[in-house]
Amino acid sequence: MRIVRFLRIFNTIGAYGLDEFIPAGNAPALRLLMRVAFFWRGTSRPRGERLRLALESLGPVFVKFGQLLSVRRDLVPEDIADELAKLQDAVPPFAWPEVARALDRAYRRPHAEVFASFQEQPIASASVAQVHFATLTGGREVAVKILRPGIVEVIAQDVDLLYVLAGMVERAMPDGKRLRPREVVREFENTIADELDLVHEAANASQLRRNFADERLLVVPEVYWDFCNRDVMVMQRVDGIPVNDVPALRAANIDIPKLARDGVEIFYTQVFRDGFFHADMHPGNILVARDGRYCGVDFGIMGTLSDADKSYLAINMRAFFERNYRKAAQAHLDAGWVPPGTRVDQFESALRALCEPIFDRPLKEIYFGKLLVRLFEVGRRFGMEVQPQLTLLLKTMLQVEGLGRQLDPDLDLRAAAQPILERFVGEQMGVRGFARQVREEAPLWSRTLPQLPRLAHRLLMDDTTRRLESAVLEIARVQRVQTRAMMAAAIVLLLLVVGLVLR
Repeated sequence: MRIVRFLRIFNTIGAYGLDEFIPAGNAPALRLLMRVAFFWRGTSRPRGERLRLALESLGPVFVKFGQLLSVRRDLVPEDIADELAKLQDAVPPFAWPEVARALDRAYRRPHAEVFASFQEQPIASASVAQVHFATLTGGREVAVKILRPGIVEVIAQDVDLLYVLAGMVERAMPDGKRLRPREVVREFENTIADELDLVHEAANASQLRRNFADERLLVVPEVYWDFCNRDVMVMQRVDGIPVNDVPALRAANIDIPKLARDGVEIFYTQVFRDGFFHADMHPGNILVARDGRYCGVDFGIMGTLSDADKSYLAINMRAFFERNYRKAAQAHLDAGWVPPGTRVDQFESALRALCEPIFDRPLKEIYFGKLLVRLFEVGRRFGMEVQPQLTLLLKTMLQVEGLGRQLDPDLDLRAAAQPILERFVGEQMGVRGFARQVREEAPLWSRTLPQLPRLAHRLLMDDTTRRLESAVLEIARVQRVQTRAMMAAAIVLLLLVVGLVLR
């Protein structure tokens, strides 16, 4: 089975002329073989389009891998990244009999004992799972997400093949090691593993719902844990208008410019307040309630940021807002995003050349997601390695900004994002940040301070004891040396006496 799949991949590479990606000086025999075997192929289309079509033909795992590559602009050329960003993972749904069997297997009893009614036609179908509306026996209306039967095995096989292909790329291309293909595949494997465990997704939904408990801007459906397992997830059904259906939003009297600003605020709040953000915010995963609030669905891919990541991101974005390129360059060095030996003045100069042409344009024409994309391209020249959590952030920022512009072409992203950024900086780094840290550390201090005299006494005693022990050992060593010297002198003296007597 694996050999058959590998042959299909090889055939796809040849049919779409992807051997073009092998540099001319590497594997010339393989390139010649591919050209002879696939002499009939057409290569008039751009290379990025051919790569996208090839991945779509290979199935959902390769489509998802292409989606990941589309945001790794530190590794992938811009023309290819732009084309891969068009990949969609919508696939035909699996049939109702398979759905019924999957439910019975997941609950170990007939699904009719769990659901009073179940819509056989899915409302959404993707590469990993599909979603149906249903009603629990208690009367609650729910959305039921069901993992595709056999998808775990399919993905495992294809990921193994991706590792093989990554090894070939690493050996065949002169830039192979710098591109770190095995590391990219490992990152993909970790991401998709989370999507294959619906309990993990349910936990993500619960966390995000807690973070936005006031539901002022964002409604996150409640998870019904009694009916969730690895293969099935059941959550509250939400009713809303797809966020990209602008005519329907206008018909419902939704304030479109406010909706665009709210979307930016929700995203930056997740990033800087919580360090936990929805990392797949394409239009299919976002609905708008009749009262204008956002409704999130599909929580399989979430990003997390450490306090250090949040702080350095905030410093960088603030520096860019202020056009303080020296500060941004230093922040990259402090965060370890560029090698320690990088000259700050050179990196500062590169940032200035990148940003000045952008910031001279009207604010409504500035895309900060695209600015980060260009930043990664500059960073590549300086050996910058982009961390996985930052690539997820970049991908989501591009989605949010694209959606915001679609809703309101005049959206001023800086005006929408800067108040949140300033609030975060004040809470984390200013006087308020210091006061907050004191409050958080106070319980530990209250337990530790009373123990300080005893700990200091023990330390001093321990130190005194160590010094005494060391002195005693030194005295004993000196005494042993002296004893041995005296014995040697006595022996010599005795020998001298004996020698005199015998004379």
